[in-house]
Formats: sequence, C-alpha cells, structure tokens
Amino acid sequence: MTTTSPFSLQHSSSECRARCGEVATLHGVIETPVFMPVGTQATVKGVTPENLVELGAQIILGNTYHLFIRPGHALIREFGGLHGFMHWDRPILTDSGGFQIFSLQELATITEEGAGFRS
Repeated sequence: MTTTSPFSLQHSSSECRARCGEVATLHGVIETPVFMPVGTQATVKGVTPENLVELGAQIILGNTYHLFIRPGHALIREFGGLHGFMHWDRPILTDSGGFQIFSLQELATITEEGAGFRS
C-alpha cells in the first residue's frame, strides 16, 4: 500500500532550515508558511468570509472547546458541518481541545467515550 503525503516541499534554503511547501486538503491547497486567522467561535471577528478571501486567507483556525460551548455541535450539524456553518469553503484547522481538558479541569468530565465540558 502506498501513501502520499499531503505536504510537498516546494523550496528550501541552502543557508538555513527555512522552507516553503504546500499542504493538499479536500478543501484546497495551503501554501506554507501561512497566516491563519482565528475564528474561535466559528467566526473571524469583524471580517466577513468574503473579506477573508479578498485578503488572501487560505485557512481559518478554530477552537474545539469554544465551538463545543457555543454555537455547539447540534447547531453546527444542522448546517452540514463547520464549513457550512461558517460559509467557508476553504480549509479549516481545529485544535483537539486537549489544552482545555487540563486548564479547565474543574469544568471537564472525562469518560471512556470522551470529554465533556460545562459552560
């Protein structure tokens, strides 16, 4: 079985460890290095998705904990997922929520099925 990496190196420096590459995703190619606007609760504050495209944003970063608390997985599911909810057809990266499991232990419930939080 052969697997191909979603990352391809495009350029590398002979003088240092700097490099440029591309990450291929189902929602588009991301050229690296890349700036990721943060859409903590499924929105980049003060900027429309159209503005983000005009500004050249290739990917948006979301926070799993904040998405879970608000707007919540049920509402996101109603829109067919995070892309539909955000009106964003380009790549989205979300964190695992692991940091909040440790930093917000008093709000977390951890079971074999996963982690849950209360607001």
